[in-house]
Amino acid sequence: MVAYPSDWEKIELGTKCDVTSSKRVFEKEWAKSGIPFFRTRDIASFHSGEEQKDKLFIAENTYWDKVASSGEPQKGDILVTGVGTIGLPYLINTDEKMYFKDGNILWVKKSESFDPEFLYLLFTAKDIKEQISDKSGFTTVGTFTIQNAKKLNMPHPTLPEQQAIASILTDFDEHIDNLIELIEKKKAIRDGALEDLVSGRTQLDGFDGEWEEKTLSEICDVFDGTHQTPRYSVNGIKFVSVENIEDIYGSDKYISKADYDRDFRVHPEKGDILMTRIGDVGTACVLKTDEPIAYYVSLALLKNISINSAFLNQYIKGRQFQRELDDRTLHHATPKKINKGEIGKCQVRYPISPKEQEAIASVLNTMDEEIINLKDEKAKMQGIKEGAMDDLLTGRVRLKV
Repeated sequence: MVAYPSDWEKIELGTKCDVTSSKRVFEKEWAKSGIPFFRTRDIASFHSGEEQKDKLFIAENTYWDKVASSGEPQKGDILVTGVGTIGLPYLINTDEKMYFKDGNILWVKKSESFDPEFLYLLFTAKDIKEQISDKSGFTTVGTFTIQNAKKLNMPHPTLPEQQAIASILTDFDEHIDNLIELIEKKKAIRDGALEDLVSGRTQLDGFDGEWEEKTLSEICDVFDGTHQTPRYSVNGIKFVSVENIEDIYGSDKYISKADYDRDFRVHPEKGDILMTRIGDVGTACVLKTDEPIAYYVSLALLKNISINSAFLNQYIKGRQFQRELDDRTLHHATPKKINKGEIGKCQVRYPISPKEQEAIASVLNTMDEEIINLKDEKAKMQGIKEGAMDDLLTGRVRLKV
């Protein structure tokens, strides 16, 4: 139980806000265009940042028929998922028309007692999420009802303090959103440069040498990881699988030195490449140190590489190599996979000059590092925001208003 400040009123949500739902929309009334129609999955996608799938709409005449009895959703209203993935809020922040599925989504109408942004943030706070969980019945799926929502105990500071808290926290969100947008722009620039440089369509200033093409097996040796089911240890040798291939040095999974010595005859070394070959096929990374690394059967190890390994790592990311890898992958397998022999047959085109290989890799690696740094900054800001939310929404830290 959170100890809120003594001067913060604590109220049941239903005493200050109208909590209701929409008029029922039948499946036969769904349309492929018109007024957006939201379900739980749509609100979940907004929270995860994923693109909406299978978007639904209703015709405008259907919309006006429904809102005639339910009322029209307004900017500042909050929708809260009530079935399945419960308690996810969505703040309506536009004047554009939309409607939503009755029963599955609760509707908290805008109230003069709450700043909309502040109330939205409360629904993401630990105390309110715990209340929602406690009040929800769990059979096959969780259910959070209108009556449950009305009984939520909400902190209710003065409106100016609500607005000040919301302003601080939304500033964090704006900064994080700007970082996300910048990351996507940098990725697009990197992807364009990657295709131009590893294909040879564009050559860096000072280079005009010839390129040649060989199979991967002519450039390096390809090995599988261990087929043994790992016995994890609290420390020892870092263990890499598909799940942590993109951050192998940050992995918190280990196997014992004894298991490593028993199961691995081919040991990864600095400059080798690990690449996923089962499940999410084709994600690769270069080993930057001689630190011992254990790798599961879901990965392939590229070793004894005769060209610049950083260039090869970037080439693997390119469209041409990924397309050929996909063509050789067994898509009917569950999960999909490619064997080391087929990996070795993939073609690699590269500049003959080692200096040009190194220069291309350097340009692309610099772009990758910039994106990684931006992602780190985003993660840091998200952590700071979470701490600020906990302090401000509980009143442990007060703002002058």
